[in-house]
Amino acid sequence: MNIPANLKYTKDHEWVSLEGDIATVGITHFAQKELGDIVYVEVETLDQTLEKDEVFGTVEAVKTVSDLFLPLSGEIIAFNDSLESTPEVVNSDPYGAGWMIKIKVAKMDEVDSLLSSESYKELIGA
Repeated sequence: MNIPANLKYTKDHEWVSLEGDIATVGITHFAQKELGDIVYVEVETLDQTLEKDEVFGTVEAVKTVSDLFLPLSGEIIAFNDSLESTPEVVNSDPYGAGWMIKIKVAKMDEVDSLLSSESYKELIGA
């Protein structure tokens, strides 16, 4: 299973890539595999400031809909618009073209609460 060492993870199966105070967020390979074929990604929180663990959107697969939880407090400054027409890229490239949002992180100390790749592997039993 693909779990890049350079990323941080949440218990809710989101990944986080940090560049300064900007975090790029998506769902993990494990999450997309569990969901199955993704048919829709909805994020209606663009330009909103949310707290860590609040729902920022949903991902819909053929048989289920799952909430997406914000891994870090901050303002959602970008949504991957390409997911509107090609949501299946989350299945084929979850850590690349399948990213979902970018956040301007408000509380950098929250980064310490994220999981390392090793801790995430333990969480999912990989």
